[in-house]
Amino acid sequence: MDVAIDQGGCFETSHPTTHADQTYEVDGIIHYCVANMPGAVPLTSSQALNNATLPFGLALANKGFSAVLENPHLRAGLNVHRGRLTYKAVAESLGLPFSPIEQAAA
Repeated sequence: MDVAIDQGGCFETSHPTTHADQTYEVDGIIHYCVANMPGAVPLTSSQALNNATLPFGLALANKGFSAVLENPHLRAGLNVHRGRLTYKAVAESLGLPFSPIEQAAA
């Protein structure tokens, strides 16, 4: 099952399928690569996404940027702050300087 097919897939042998023709086989491996899987259950998928993201939105609304410093999940999602790259892998991949969040937030 390739749940990243909407972004190009995560397996060399992946290609998008549909709900009408969901699977195919390559080298004895059954592939399921339906694009936009949540579209089959829009209400349920919307509720699940809201349940997963609402706490983060509320934390940001209630605490502002300090929520990023306090919450490891928000912190891990920060790539740039005040023009500084705060995610080391992004900085390294671009050959640009990295600034730890504490330094960029100061």
